[in-house]
Amino acid sequence: MDPALKIYRLFVWVIILTIFWLVLPFISPVFIMLIIAFILTSVFLPIVDKIERSIGNRSISVFFVMVTSIVSFFWFLGSFLSNLGYQIKIFSEKLKDEIFIKSLTTLWDKIQFVIPNPILNLIPENSDIVLALQGKLDTIFQNILSILSTTGNILLILAMSVIFTIIVLIEYYNFKRSLVQFIPNKYFELGLRLIYNIEQQVSKFLMGQLLAASTVAIMSIIGLFILNKIGANLTLIIFIGIIAGFANLIPMIGPFVGMVPAILISIMNNMGSPLAMSHHLFGTIPSPFFILDIILMFFLIQQIDNNFITPIVIGESTGLHPMLVMISLLIGGFLLGPVGMLFAVPTAGIFKVIINELIFVSKNSHLL
Repeated sequence: MDPALKIYRLFVWVIILTIFWLVLPFISPVFIMLIIAFILTSVFLPIVDKIERSIGNRSISVFFVMVTSIVSFFWFLGSFLSNLGYQIKIFSEKLKDEIFIKSLTTLWDKIQFVIPNPILNLIPENSDIVLALQGKLDTIFQNILSILSTTGNILLILAMSVIFTIIVLIEYYNFKRSLVQFIPNKYFELGLRLIYNIEQQVSKFLMGQLLAASTVAIMSIIGLFILNKIGANLTLIIFIGIIAGFANLIPMIGPFVGMVPAILISIMNNMGSPLAMSHHLFGTIPSPFFILDIILMFFLIQQIDNNFITPIVIGESTGLHPMLVMISLLIGGFLLGPVGMLFAVPTAGIFKVIINELIFVSKNSHLL
């Protein structure tokens, strides 16, 4: 190829990518909707196909699957937000109680024994900390309640994503036939192979991730129930377990999403309890409010997931290198925020499948 033509093509690609980068902030919600719709379609397509084979009507199959999923989602979301709001309201009332001040003071006295003196000298007196916390925690939890009521934008994105998903599920095979028509006869068989392999591997990857997430959710729920048996006094266990499971779709960050609410609820429920304040992990390590117990439980679940569940369920062939995972998370978070981080790894997996298939086609182009 002429070097001048190579430079020209490179210049054109730089211009296209620059324009795309400039307009991305304005069209990012559309990208989020399309990514969510694509992932939901990949998850629901096998179920819709199976129901369609039984009843012979695709529209009814799609309607049944989507209505069931939507009702389940909003039941879960409404129940969780309602219970969490009630929990925060009760804890806000506890903040004004003298028992709360005594509990914070006792907790601070315990912490001082494990903090090195140079660092301890930089920290204000415990009375100042207690007064500051008492004044700010109430405001923080009230702000959380306000945030829970301002989910309109997220609900709009989810609603549009569901509409896109319904359209794609109903017209999926029509879209596929239309796409196949654009494949030149020379590349027809390779094109069909490419489409089929992308469908199979993407579906396997996403279903594997969901199965792994469900397993983590079940283990988290069991672990939290066990902690309750030794006196952790945790509530919203089912909700925390489900959140921990599906947050696990975000590698390296997801586990903390389930652990943090469990710790906060443990503190809220056990504030003022002498038994919880004096609790020791394994009878030797101080663990007020069962905080270390919760951290250890989630750590063990993550080790089981990373070393046994994920390799078996998803398999080495569909995995991503840890460096690619970190890069995907950084790019997704930078471009689309938390939602981008949630879908970064599945999207990277999709691109990996496409690239692998394109490499296969290019290596075997001499057979055409």
